[in-house]
Amino acid sequence: VQWVEAGGGLVQDGGSLRLSCVASGRGFSSSSRAMGWFRQALGKEREFVAAMNYSGRDTYYADFVKGRFTISRDNAKNTVYLQVNSLKPEDTAVYYCAATNRIGLSDYSRTERAYDYWGQGTQVTVST
Repeated sequence: VQWVEAGGGLVQDGGSLRLSCVASGRGFSSSSRAMGWFRQALGKEREFVAAMNYSGRDTYYADFVKGRFTISRDNAKNTVYLQVNSLKPEDTAVYYCAATNRIGLSDYSRTERAYDYWGQGTQVTVST
């Protein structure tokens, strides 16, 4: 599976970014899979951010998102997005896109173990 994650960067407190993730490969289609975003800050464990089922009709978010982040997908482009708004310095982390072998979501989708394929990550840095 080949991954292309983009959209990260340096932004000021309160700023916004749009992260994107394209996953492709022989016999692999992200459009038929539930997808998720995780993040890992320096010195901390990787944590769940958001997930979406294969069709885009069902979404899960971490509590800390509080309406600031939005996950979406364009299956025609095999692309998953994470719009991150009202960024705070504590949002600084490497953000990872991941894919499951399932089409739907469950509470299990909030855990790393639910995901079988991982992107390389994109750095988001929020300055004060």
